[in-house]
Amino acid sequence: MAELCGGSACLDVETIYLGGKEHIVRTGSGSVSVIVYGDPDKPALVTYPDLALNHMSCFQGLFFCPEAATLLLHNFCVYHISPPGHELGAAAICADIPVPSLSDLADQILEVLNYFKLGAVMCMGVMAGAYVLTLFAMKFRERVLGLILVSPLCKAPSWTEWLCNKVMSNLLYYYGICSLLKDCLLYRYFSKEVRGSAEVPESDIVQACRKLLDERKSTNVLRFLQAINRRPDITDGLRTLKCRTLIFVGDDSPFHSEGLHMAANLDRRYSALVEVQACGSVVTEEQPYAMLVPMEYFFLGYGIHKPNRFNGSPRSPLCPTCIAPELLSPESMGLKLKPIRTRLSSQR
Repeated sequence: MAELCGGSACLDVETIYLGGKEHIVRTGSGSVSVIVYGDPDKPALVTYPDLALNHMSCFQGLFFCPEAATLLLHNFCVYHISPPGHELGAAAICADIPVPSLSDLADQILEVLNYFKLGAVMCMGVMAGAYVLTLFAMKFRERVLGLILVSPLCKAPSWTEWLCNKVMSNLLYYYGICSLLKDCLLYRYFSKEVRGSAEVPESDIVQACRKLLDERKSTNVLRFLQAINRRPDITDGLRTLKCRTLIFVGDDSPFHSEGLHMAANLDRRYSALVEVQACGSVVTEEQPYAMLVPMEYFFLGYGIHKPNRFNGSPRSPLCPTCIAPELLSPESMGLKLKPIRTRLSSQR
């Protein structure tokens, strides 16, 4: 067991994280699986993964990182929402059920929050999941305290992405979760460095992701992919967001330019961009340590610190009393974090 101690506080990470409880919430757009970890009286952190991923394959690396677990699991109750049919052990969704749009999935999040009687929440999303949570924040501003977005999408698909998505759709329809389909998804998720080559073997995280992809039902992945490929451009609505936003994007992500575009169109008084070198799209898995220091500064604005230093009422919304100047400094706004440097600084 991985055990963490901070002051007199001690966190058994595996016990906390693996001891989550699944809830099936019925909504107007179908049933959705929500895995809940932690004390429900604490502030809520809602997560949403990318295509063909769920909380185990998209956020496990971050939450199993000891320093991140100390910060997140101590201060929040975590609600991992899976896209319809992406949860562990999910059955194939009936073909007669209409494919929900990403706007429908954003509305579904509101129903999940109401089911758990949650007020305003912190949100963390990856790629398509970041799009869904951003759209949710636009539609229901009073329900979002802040956004942590990893390689976010905000524009309609480019011709390149649209074509790639069409190829994956055909593979899913005719061949299911085949080897070529996995290669397309792994290109979407990870940098070339960890995907390996003829001379260099795949990294452990890529091999683990391949195995987890085998558990997905191809029809369920296809439905989410169809919704992603029909998404509208939400750039015009970005400046209406008044919640604080922290964007991470990997230099080697195929959506790197999309993340930069989104950061450029947000109100800079409330947002910051962190580019992570030698990393693909799923920073939460490939370089979780690169997220630690920026998240610490981000949460300082809400009065959230490491264990034993959070004294606010856990049920009341967290008021962003100030924006940490370190987060919004010129150095931070255009920062390119080198993973090794970040690991060292996170242990200070």
